[in-house]
Amino acid sequence: MQPWMKRAAFLGLLGGFGALHVSLVGMVGTFQARDFISGIVTVGSVLPMLIAILVGWRAGILQRDTDVAPTPSRALASGAVAGAVVGLVLALLCVIILNVDVDWIFVNARPQLAEILLFGQGIGVGSIILIVGGALLGAAGAALNVVSGPVARTVTIAAIVTLLVSLMEPFLGAVFRNLSLNVVDDFLYDRGGLTPIGFVLVYALVAAGVYAWATRGDRARARVEAMPPDRQRNLKLGAYGVIVVLLLLLPLIVGQRLSEVVGTVGIYVLLGLGLNIVVGFAGLLDLGYVAFYAVGAYVTAVLTSPASPAFSPELPFWGALPFVIVAAAMVGLFVGAPVLRLRGDYLAIVTLGFGEIAREIFKSQWAQPVTGGAQGILSIPPPLPFDRDPQSIYYPILFFCILAAIGASSLAASRVGRAWNAMREDESVAEATGVNTTYYKLLAFGLGAAFGCVSGALFAAKIGVIFADSFNILVSINALALIILGGMGNIFGVVLGALVLVGLPEFLREFAEYRLLIYGAVLVIMMILRPEGLLPSRVRRAELHEDEGEDDAQYAAEAGEETGKPVVTT
Repeated sequence: MQPWMKRAAFLGLLGGFGALHVSLVGMVGTFQARDFISGIVTVGSVLPMLIAILVGWRAGILQRDTDVAPTPSRALASGAVAGAVVGLVLALLCVIILNVDVDWIFVNARPQLAEILLFGQGIGVGSIILIVGGALLGAAGAALNVVSGPVARTVTIAAIVTLLVSLMEPFLGAVFRNLSLNVVDDFLYDRGGLTPIGFVLVYALVAAGVYAWATRGDRARARVEAMPPDRQRNLKLGAYGVIVVLLLLLPLIVGQRLSEVVGTVGIYVLLGLGLNIVVGFAGLLDLGYVAFYAVGAYVTAVLTSPASPAFSPELPFWGALPFVIVAAAMVGLFVGAPVLRLRGDYLAIVTLGFGEIAREIFKSQWAQPVTGGAQGILSIPPPLPFDRDPQSIYYPILFFCILAAIGASSLAASRVGRAWNAMREDESVAEATGVNTTYYKLLAFGLGAAFGCVSGALFAAKIGVIFADSFNILVSINALALIILGGMGNIFGVVLGALVLVGLPEFLREFAEYRLLIYGAVLVIMMILRPEGLLPSRVRRAELHEDEGEDDAQYAAEAGEETGKPVVTT
């Protein structure tokens, strides 16, 4: 067997085990309840298809250390082999389920699962469909390496956006109904999924937009850059004005129930903007950021709640906020001072310890006279004149998100931001060139703590009660994950990451038991395929892909001279 075929078969086995996992943990059966294309394709049946396409795409990136240069036909064959192996593994699973009683080991390995995987066609025809369909899907994934870059991006992005539009039916459907656009809702959605016509329309519109931007985006950017500075500034202000107007009208558009979700996303956006200063700008890996979030919530509760156990000044939210920010900044300096000499993993471990220490202190009996211990603090007032109604509390959250975004972008473009950037690139070199790393590290921790404490204060005012168990390590992990997924160092990347990792699961509450599993899978795939994030900053993208284009061009030239045939490049 040739090396490329062995590699394709190995990747197919890996994908097959992944398909086995999502099937046996119950994801396929659970997601079968939601339609992707109404009456035709379910989300459950899409999961194995996605794995076959992904494995085929990876197999189509042929290795370059072989004697024979990779060609498009060999790339397609590799993808087909990998996809067929995925289908074969699923077919063997169905054979075992239908002939051996294994549900006492794997509770989801029941005939119903086999029927879903076999598309209700029986073991013979269904197995052929799985293997042949897997080969076709694998070849389709490998074809993304053969076609031009704009076409590959268009096909991929349009498919992902169409799937998200289908999954967001609870949100988009409610928006259409609130706007009295029931005709659009009925046209696009049926039984929780896209109608066939709606699927074609959404895919076509997204594909047309992505392809137009991929082929003509450089020209559009060049035209904008050629404009006079005043006109560029007015254009940018106009775009920001439209976005702000839409955000102000958002609670009226989405309704009360979905405003609750939007408010939660806003709190995580604010949390992510603060952590982005520490991690994205300064390069300090902080896994204990939840401590600042908790400090903001508890100081707000102590100063504003009439049920505060120690003393109860009952300040209004806006009067307590300056004290909250000062207290959190002091805690940030307290955390930052002992870790000035630490870097990388050691810094992450120490800050993780600080986060856990803070949570244990807040719920301990020693701090109970101040923090309420395990009983927490109740009766926290809302930020008047806004109340706790989701459509009302949304506006102070939006205000602080915009304020934090403006502050973060201004810092990134300032001398402070350039100093942080130098520290992130190489701390020793930055210090040698005159950057006071001690000062800028403490400044990053202090400012990050100030942003995080405001999100904690809004969280306390939003729900009215706080308990120490609300501030566990998962808050820090979620905040770090959303800036990694969205793109470290980019404000819009933080917003996109919060929408994907916090907002989307809220619309899929029926699948909440698989939330962390999907989190892990998404992060692993992102680190392999797009380590810079979905919307990375230009600096971050350049850092991670500095030599990639030169290497690809050099290899393509050498392979073309030797074979005279087209080659496949990543």
